Amino acid sequence: MVCFRLFPVPGSGLVLVCLVLGAVRSYALELNLTDSENATCLYAKWQMNFTVRYETTNKTYKTVTISDHGTVTYNGSICGDDQNGPKIAVQFGPGFSWIANFTKAASTYSIDSVSFSYNTGDNTTFPDAEDKGILTVDELLAIRIPLNDLFRCNSLSTLEKNDVVQHYWDVLVQAFVQNGTVSTNEFLCDKDKTSTVAPTIHTTVPSPTTTPTPKEKPEAGTYSVNNGNDTCLLATMGLQLNITQDKVASVININPNTTHSTGSCRSHTALLRLNSSTIKYLDFVFAVKNENRFYLKEVNISMYLVNGSVFSIANNNLSYWDAPLGSSYMCNKEQTVSVSGAFQINTFDLRVQPFNVTQGKYSTDGVSLCCPGLGVYSGVISAHCNLRLPAQDCSADDDNFLVPIAVGAALAGVLILVLLAYFIGLKHHHAGYEQF
Repeated sequence: MVCFRLFPVPGSGLVLVCLVLGAVRSYALELNLTDSENATCLYAKWQMNFTVRYETTNKTYKTVTISDHGTVTYNGSICGDDQNGPKIAVQFGPGFSWIANFTKAASTYSIDSVSFSYNTGDNTTFPDAEDKGILTVDELLAIRIPLNDLFRCNSLSTLEKNDVVQHYWDVLVQAFVQNGTVSTNEFLCDKDKTSTVAPTIHTTVPSPTTTPTPKEKPEAGTYSVNNGNDTCLLATMGLQLNITQDKVASVININPNTTHSTGSCRSHTALLRLNSSTIKYLDFVFAVKNENRFYLKEVNISMYLVNGSVFSIANNNLSYWDAPLGSSYMCNKEQTVSVSGAFQINTFDLRVQPFNVTQGKYSTDGVSLCCPGLGVYSGVISAHCNLRLPAQDCSADDDNFLVPIAVGAALAGVLILVLLAYFIGLKHHHAGYEQF
C-alpha cells in the first residue's frame, strides 16, 4: 500500500492540491510506503527538478526545465524482499518517470542508483525535437547509510549526464525501516557536514569574450527567515549577478521589491532562499565552524536568462562573510562572492546575521551596554553577562580607516619635526647671546 502527500515549497503559500497543482512550479514529494501489515517499510521526502537539453529539427538546441510535476503516482514502489531491494518509482507529467533503488549490507543500506526517463515525443514539453522517443539516464550513487538511520541532505545535489541535469535538495529518506517506525537518528550527506573539510575560496574568473554593460548600484533589500513566529535570520544587501554563458557576459541587478525570501534555520546551518519571476532559487547557505563563528559556505542558483535558457550553478565549498556567532557581518563597500568562473555576486551595503537573532533585530543597534566589573562598552559582548556582539566589519570597510590614520600619522610626524626644529633653533639662539 502506498500513501503520499504533496507539499508546496516554503514561501509559495497554501496550495489546494486537488485544484491548483499546476500553478506551483516545484513542491516536495513525500512517500510513506507500508508493507502487508500496514507498517512503514520505506519513508522519503524530497524535492527535485530536471533540466534537459535537446536538438531541434532545425539543428539548434533548446533547454527545458521540468519542475512542475503535475499529477504524481507511485506505481511500482516496493518495500523489497529476498530477491529485490526496496524501490521508489514515481510517474509524473506527460511521460516522465523516476526510480531510486536501494540495497542492503550487514550493517548499512545504500541508495544504489537513480534513473530518470523522459519522452521527447511530447511536443508540449519538447517542441520541434529532432529525435522522438523515451530516453533514460541512469546514475550510480552508492550512498551508504547505517541501518536504522534516516538520511538527510538539505544541500543541493547535482547530477549531470547525457544532456540531463538533475537537482535534488531537502532530501529525507530511510529504507529498511525497523519495526514500522522512522528513525530519529540522522545520517547527514557530506555537503551538510560543516566540520570535515576546510572551505576554500575560488577566485579564478576567466575573462569573458564580451564585456557586459556596467550597471548602476543595485537597490538594497531586507530579507528575513522565520522559525515559527520568531525571526531567525536577517539580511540586508544589494545584489548584482555577473553571469557568463556561452562566452556572453551579463550583469543583472536584483530588484528587492519583486524578490521573495524563504529559508530555514537550524543549530549549525541556516538557509536564505530568494526567488522571483526569473529566479527559481538563489540560495545562501551559512554554517557554524569551531562552535563560535559562522560563514557563508554555499551558494546555489537556478534562473531563467533573457534567451529563455536556464542558468544553474552550485558551490558548497566557499568561505565568505566570516564573523563570530551572535554578531552580524557587515560590509558597506562593494564585495564580490566568486561562486564559479561563470558566476559571481557583487554585494553592496551588506549586513547579515544567520544565527542568534533576538527580537527580530541585528545584534547591535548602537546601544551602550555595561557589564559589571568590566566597564562600559558600546555593543560589546561578554560571555558572563550575555551582552550583544558588535557587527563584524569586512576588510573592505576596514580599509576606509587606513587613509585618515595614515594622514593623521603623517601630520603628527610633521608637527613633531617642526617643534624639534623650533626648540633646536631657540637653543642655538640663546647660546649665541651667552657667548656675546
